[in-house]
Amino acid sequence: MILTVVDLGKTRYADAWELQRRVNTARNSGLLGDILLLTEHHHVYTLGKGGDANHLLASDQELSSDGVDFFQIDRGGDITYHGPGQIVGYPIIDLQPHGSDIHKYLRSIEESIIRTLASYNVIGIREEGMTGVWVGGEKIAAIGVKVTRWITMHGFAFNVATDLSRFGRIIPCGIFHKGVTSLERLLGPGITMGDVQKRLVENFSEVFGYAVHQRSFAELESLLTKIETAVADEIGKEEEWQKPL
Repeated sequence: MILTVVDLGKTRYADAWELQRRVNTARNSGLLGDILLLTEHHHVYTLGKGGDANHLLASDQELSSDGVDFFQIDRGGDITYHGPGQIVGYPIIDLQPHGSDIHKYLRSIEESIIRTLASYNVIGIREEGMTGVWVGGEKIAAIGVKVTRWITMHGFAFNVATDLSRFGRIIPCGIFHKGVTSLERLLGPGITMGDVQKRLVENFSEVFGYAVHQRSFAELESLLTKIETAVADEIGKEEEWQKPL
């Protein structure tokens, strides 16, 4: 199986969310293969569909003055923060070759991150009854997904050199009694995002059984535009055919 990995660089959340929707539509149509989008977001809080808005502790005015976005979105889970120094991954893949099992999918994402931590001699674990990866009782990676017809959206956020003070304005994932941590806090400065991302992709592909092809955002955008144009043309032809004589 082939996994196309696309590094988007730094993105605003709204732009990445729209790109996810486009990729997901193409994947659901069978016109695109499995893809892993990687990015660092500008400061943003996102609240899952089952989340509690009261877990956002900052006012609209505070968010606006700090230039922080807020979105209520269609993934599972509660509220979390995304920002610079954090690797956010959006796997848009077909789960049918992986057993059509959402529980297994979540555990496999966790395993990818646990193996990446182990490569830095950091012990990451699962906490019973919770989703994500933990080190010393603090969360280092959050996971929230959406699955439609076995095609996934949304994904994971892995704190590498994240400004952890940003989590002080929320109750992360709605969990009152647990803190958050990052690889930088555990190991000190010097960890590079590129190195962590490289190891993470290697572990993700190993856990899921993929061979990896790296592609640029420009290549992905070009392909999506061609797919969307072709689909629109086909719809136009069908509508023309259905017109009464």
